[in-house]
Amino acid sequence: MHKSPIVLAMAVLAAGPIAASAQTPATSKAEVMATVHQFVDAFNKGDTKVVLAACADQTSIIDEFPPHEWHGAGACARWSSDYDTDARKNGITDGVVTLRDPSHVDIAADRAYVVVPADYSFKKNGKPVKEVGSVFTLVLHKGQAGWKLTGWAWAKH
Repeated sequence: MHKSPIVLAMAVLAAGPIAASAQTPATSKAEVMATVHQFVDAFNKGDTKVVLAACADQTSIIDEFPPHEWHGAGACARWSSDYDTDARKNGITDGVVTLRDPSHVDIAADRAYVVVPADYSFKKNGKPVKEVGSVFTLVLHKGQAGWKLTGWAWAKH
């Protein structure tokens, strides 16, 4: 009779970490994707301050416009400035990124790897253009300030 309470207690204790780990990935996934959406939503609104707030200071970026890569301290700010310059040069306005459901949200401790199919619509010299089926791949790190982008690449379809 004394074994039943001990077995029950051991089962509850063993299930505790399993239940906690089952909740953690979903919570972490939501937190990771909240940062991704913060970045994209701010880009869509033209809110550079919030775009930059989603980025870690040390970032690595690959994108479709010259110079195609940015890395190191302030990379997101340089990318943003170069995006604006390229958009003006090529008559691009009203850029909007639409994310689909992520293909991958892989989280290991304080690191996350995210792959999201995406579409990019904009106007070029006043005419609507839509790039469908691009891929947005991001890497994030969780620090004291929460999840921040440490790297990302955009692959135009």
